[in-house]
Amino acid sequence: MDQGNTAFLLICAALVLLMTPGLAFFYGGLVKAKSVISMMMMSFGALGLIGVLWVLYGYAITFANGGTEGFLGIDGFLGVDTANLGLNGLLETPEGAAFPPIAFAAFQATFAIITVALISGAIADRAKFGAWMIFAGIWATVVYFPVASWVFNFTLDPETLAFTDGGWITYGMQEVFGVGAIDFAGGTAVHINAGAAALALALVLGKRVGFAKGAHVPHNPPFVLLGAGLLWFGWFGFNAGSELAADGTAALAFLNTIAAPAAALLAWLVVEKVRDGKPTSVGAASGAVAGLVAITPACASIHPIWAILLGFIAGAVCALAIDLKFKLGFDDSLDVVGIHLVGGLIGTLYLGFFANGTGLFMGGDGTQLLVQAIAAFSVMAFSFTLAFVIGLVIEKTIGFRIKNEDELAGVDTVVHGEEGYVLAETR
Repeated sequence: MDQGNTAFLLICAALVLLMTPGLAFFYGGLVKAKSVISMMMMSFGALGLIGVLWVLYGYAITFANGGTEGFLGIDGFLGVDTANLGLNGLLETPEGAAFPPIAFAAFQATFAIITVALISGAIADRAKFGAWMIFAGIWATVVYFPVASWVFNFTLDPETLAFTDGGWITYGMQEVFGVGAIDFAGGTAVHINAGAAALALALVLGKRVGFAKGAHVPHNPPFVLLGAGLLWFGWFGFNAGSELAADGTAALAFLNTIAAPAAALLAWLVVEKVRDGKPTSVGAASGAVAGLVAITPACASIHPIWAILLGFIAGAVCALAIDLKFKLGFDDSLDVVGIHLVGGLIGTLYLGFFANGTGLFMGGDGTQLLVQAIAAFSVMAFSFTLAFVIGLVIEKTIGFRIKNEDELAGVDTVVHGEEGYVLAETR
């Protein structure tokens, strides 16, 4: 076993886990002061619930029938080996393996957690916590785990320890088109997946009271900047860690994870300056996140110069896309659709043009663009449809949205019995 690669993978897993508290601060700063606890709790609720579901059966679904015997997939009832109540196979490290399988299981758990948490931004200020937790558990089970299998599952050659085939998105289309879709760290499985589900929930729950452009302003921009910084820090584990080895490819992914969001940050500020007359701190944070989203699928497959171009495109387009909710009439509270769905689509399709060796402008013939589009829009349609159905059933049965009067009074006190800010003299 390579202890260096093992340490690298475990550190990257910790970095990605930090992204969920980072997201809580990012989202928490964007909502009203009387909704900050509710918003942050949806991220922490997802962390608790999905962390448990992943160990029970999520990993087994996502990596079913992959790899050599005992290497991938957790055997037994609900992922538990009933013979000895241990994680059968995961506690054993095959001879010659670069890292223990259980380290990979831990790394992938953090992806599942952050993906579910991302969706919550679309329903800020108006969702019941219990209904959100029910949705999160069902959506993770029937959408995220299968889609992650389409992208991240693979078969390990027992002799060479090379990844040979696996999910239909990254490997299956090779048999039909000669190339598979490229999604190094989750542009489809994470961002398009979460963004499509966010759009569905925004439609199910409807608009906030007083929904209009400029009506809901972030209550704490420093929280937003802190959250964006934590997200960017954790994203190095997200992207570089997806190489599963501390090598040159991981280094390329790391550098691109600097270049693209930096360019996107600048592009977003330019759009704000031209459109509104003032560049904002929230715009800087949102631009960086848009660039991080776009570079996620492409971080190991493009030159850093093309990563900068991708960042400029993503930052500018996402800055414009967030206004679509006002024109189309859906209330995506914290712009999950405009940043994650649009940014994920940009990054995934961009590979069809600039992927090293196979992109249309890099020696390819357009096939890479075709398979990228198939992957992107398949995940989007699948996630949107099931999320809409799940959300609608919850809304029509136990209710997903809080009462309008409770929304006006404040979600924090009504749902959680807490306030985000309590002055000492009022205690």
